[in-house]
Amino acid sequence: MSERLEIKAALTVDDAGTITGIAWPFGSPDRVGDVIEKGAITSPDVLPMLFAHDQAQVIGVWDQIEETPDGLTVKGRLLVDDVERAREVRAMIRTKAVSGLSIGFRTKSAKPRQRGRTITALDLHEISVVAVPSHPGAQITSVKAADGTAEPKESKLENEELEMKNDPVISPDDLKALKADIATIKAKLNRPTAANNNHPAGQNDNGIEKKAFADYLRGGEIDRKALTVATDAPGYVLAPEETSDEFIRNLVEFSPVRSIADVRSTGSHTVILPKRLTVTNAKWKGEAVASESSEPTFDQTEFSVKEVTTHVDIGNWLIEDASHDVEAEIRLALAEDFGAKEGLAFVNGSTAVEPKGFMAEAGIANFLNGHATNLSADALIKLMYSLPGVYRNRGTWAMNGTTLAVIRTLKDGNGNYLWQPSYQAGQPETILGRPVVELIDMPDVAANAFPIIFGDFKAGYRIYDRIELQVRPNPYLLATEGMIRFHARRRVGAGVRRTDVFRKLKMATS
Repeated sequence: MSERLEIKAALTVDDAGTITGIAWPFGSPDRVGDVIEKGAITSPDVLPMLFAHDQAQVIGVWDQIEETPDGLTVKGRLLVDDVERAREVRAMIRTKAVSGLSIGFRTKSAKPRQRGRTITALDLHEISVVAVPSHPGAQITSVKAADGTAEPKESKLENEELEMKNDPVISPDDLKALKADIATIKAKLNRPTAANNNHPAGQNDNGIEKKAFADYLRGGEIDRKALTVATDAPGYVLAPEETSDEFIRNLVEFSPVRSIADVRSTGSHTVILPKRLTVTNAKWKGEAVASESSEPTFDQTEFSVKEVTTHVDIGNWLIEDASHDVEAEIRLALAEDFGAKEGLAFVNGSTAVEPKGFMAEAGIANFLNGHATNLSADALIKLMYSLPGVYRNRGTWAMNGTTLAVIRTLKDGNGNYLWQPSYQAGQPETILGRPVVELIDMPDVAANAFPIIFGDFKAGYRIYDRIELQVRPNPYLLATEGMIRFHARRRVGAGVRRTDVFRKLKMATS
């Protein structure tokens, strides 16, 4: 979960036979002002066809996707012979109860416009059948029934005329008065005031997502199109893309385990992975000697998703009198708190309500230091080479700053320091040629403690993100005290996937 999946409406659908259409017209904005440039879309050869962006409702497949001068042209088919929901959607399309498509994608590059954005690069993930598309220019061009005959379809021009007929009629005098009001409002917005002296116009224009999020924090109505809404909890709202990305960056800063572990997303409260306990037992045999059977044994590892929550009480006056800096402070405070709790759990978590940490995993082998209080350079070398080469060559050292300071003074038998600084930006420090990560929650050097762990974290430690940061205000609970309570939560699970790719250093002689 660190990127936000965006939803853009378009009109393309598959019937019992074949249907073609334009999933996204180029050169024109959608209802919020976003424009997707030609050449911006990156897509696999085949995409799933969903209903209303619900991953549990796969109704077909898109197998032809290409960019044309008119737009993103797609062709696909509904799985009407195998999926009941696909037949229901076909019926809704024929009765025009459902008449559009929506593309789900992740933005890679975009630049602001006066209204909305110009998206210059995106990864397309899915195309859904929806009731109301946000781009009015997307149209079905042809629909084929099961017998191969084309079904009649209204032209784009006719549909546009029908939509225009539902718009209110404005008289010339009303239009003139409306233009005058708009000019007055623009003049007021451009006039310097005490509220915006410290925020230049270019900096205050944070886009529709930022504005909607700031309004949301103040307890107002929200524009669902401008915010990311969790699929399994429609009452909760996520921050806009910039806010969400910054939250993830802060999580990595306060929880460095994320930078070295295998981080994935899940749609369930628990993940079960099979694991092999033993291999087969082959034996050398002579000619005409019968072979002996052997069977590997298997087990399974279960990762349970846990929940971390808190709430923040903010005074109405602070929210009303402050600018959007309120949401920035809330975001930073949550990132620090949630990141610190995550980091502690990923290292030492051992209770039933938190993710299990790798230091609490009893199955990881220990390697004796040979002394109860003094770190041994020879022990570190032997610990590292006790791992098989495939894991050793991908291994990472993990320890706290106090232990790292001690190691910086250690030398091997040739007088070379075990620790080596990084001379290139973005490259980590190394111990014996392998990177080291400082984890504040690792134990200090002490008798019988485990201050150091080395291993292949990508192969051995798995993190599953279920729900990103969710913020929900409750303006009623503390209304008589003049306060608004903001509830925050996120769900994440983690645990050791393989114990054989790690080694822990124990400060002991036996």
